[in-house]
Amino acid sequence: MGADTHSVAVERTAIKKVSVRLVPFVALMFFVNYLDRTAISFAEPNGMGADLALTAAQFGFASGIFFLGYIVLEVPSNMALHRFGARRWLARIMVTWGIVSLLFTWVSSSGQLYTLRFLLGVAEAGFFPGAILFLSQWVPARHRTKILGLFYLAQPLTTVLGAPLAGWLIGRHGLFGLEGWRVMFLFVSLPAIVLGIVAYFYLIDRPADAKWLTPAERDWLTKELAAENARKTGHATQHAKGDLKTAFTSGRVWVLAMVYFGFVYGLYALAFFLPTIIGGFQEQYDTTFSVMDKAWITAVPYLPAAVVLFFWTRHATRHGTRTWHVAGPAVVGGLSIPLALYMGSPTATIAVITVTACSIFAALPVFWSVPSRFLTGAAAAAGIALINTAGNVAGFAAGYITGWLKDWTGAYYAPLYLVGFFMLLSAALMVRLAARERIAEPAPGTERQPMEAHR
Repeated sequence: MGADTHSVAVERTAIKKVSVRLVPFVALMFFVNYLDRTAISFAEPNGMGADLALTAAQFGFASGIFFLGYIVLEVPSNMALHRFGARRWLARIMVTWGIVSLLFTWVSSSGQLYTLRFLLGVAEAGFFPGAILFLSQWVPARHRTKILGLFYLAQPLTTVLGAPLAGWLIGRHGLFGLEGWRVMFLFVSLPAIVLGIVAYFYLIDRPADAKWLTPAERDWLTKELAAENARKTGHATQHAKGDLKTAFTSGRVWVLAMVYFGFVYGLYALAFFLPTIIGGFQEQYDTTFSVMDKAWITAVPYLPAAVVLFFWTRHATRHGTRTWHVAGPAVVGGLSIPLALYMGSPTATIAVITVTACSIFAALPVFWSVPSRFLTGAAAAAGIALINTAGNVAGFAAGYITGWLKDWTGAYYAPLYLVGFFMLLSAALMVRLAARERIAEPAPGTERQPMEAHR
């Protein structure tokens, strides 16, 4: 009894230290990452679109081509992270993307914009799946949803804090002789370079090397993670779990990739076009907004989304992840987003979009706790990267198709209906996967063997 009590105490303190020492820093890296990749959405309606004479389709293509660059190197980048360690690789990624992002300050044509967006994707390739893989290697599966939920808070908070920051920077028009949107690109790029340098000295690749853990905490984490990986590798229904081939031939990986596609399509359709939609309120509802007004309105859906994300992942951690933790939000998001088209005021429209944002962000961190439950080693690195590659395809498609459909139809009806369709498809695929595979996890303190998914 005494040994069990001691083990529980060591587990509690070890997870708490990881949560405090690593998660906030990696989340800060993600904050800067997401701000840099979506800064174009704030720049377009605030001068860049007019200065570069961009149509909606051209802006959508510029937004989406980032993901093509990311796709090119995503799986190789995550394999390099697995080989060289997160400390070196994530630091390298941040410094290079910060340098490329800085060059947007002086872009002068649509062609240059396309080129830089593509190169930004190449520079950032592997960051997000690498961060997911890194955090997954520090905690056992039963704590992973909580840790990933804390990490994922950075994404909605990027818009909550980043939109007003972008608006304020754009308002510094004339600083250094630059247009406001160029000033924004200048100042949101520099933190990536600084954080990349700090990351090289701050991050640690594995628990065994963490001097800020006690020997008992290091031993517990190392043994627990090793035992968990051994269980995955030795499971009777799967073989060669650590092989790269496993990730690319796993039906579960490909279904999860399609599920993730639907969520990310919705995420980036909102991220890239919400500021433009809000700008259109002025003509649609005969009202006027300042740059800061539009920035604050853009931030509105994301604060409730951060709150919902926190409590949703907390519930999944306490009670064990179930299919409805992912499929339920997908249904709500898929049904709510088309309703935004029929609201009669800016307030009502933003309220419905807030429901959609809450749905997307509630599901994503819970979703990412699933792949590492049946993949380990090189297969985990490749599988997580492969799933995220599907998300990057969705990011490109969301930007380009949304802009193209807007130009073709003259409105956002068709693009938002398409968002709803993909999210409902994600829900259906998640339920289908749960009917055939074991994807649920036990809650902390319960039996730790695989459990059938509760639908």
